[in-house]
Amino acid sequence: MSQQKEIKIYSTLVCPYCVAAKNFLKSKGLAWTEIRIDTDPVEREKMVAATKRTSVPQIFVGETHVGGYDDMMALHREGKFESLLAD
Repeated sequence: MSQQKEIKIYSTLVCPYCVAAKNFLKSKGLAWTEIRIDTDPVEREKMVAATKRTSVPQIFVGETHVGGYDDMMALHREGKFESLLAD
């Protein structure tokens, strides 16, 4: 079995799409690192610089910016999210 790439989620406490994204990852048995931008303005600036977006969640798999929850689910429906996780 191959090693899963690191998943990072930039999120806030009250974001329903962040919760939905984490629930989806949990249902797949995947681990992730959550970066709370509502409590860390420096990380918020890093997220905006990396993604050119201000909305959350912003999801990364390895170095690849997946986008938000809807973007991740679209990739999943196309069967491309799982292949992104594998090396």
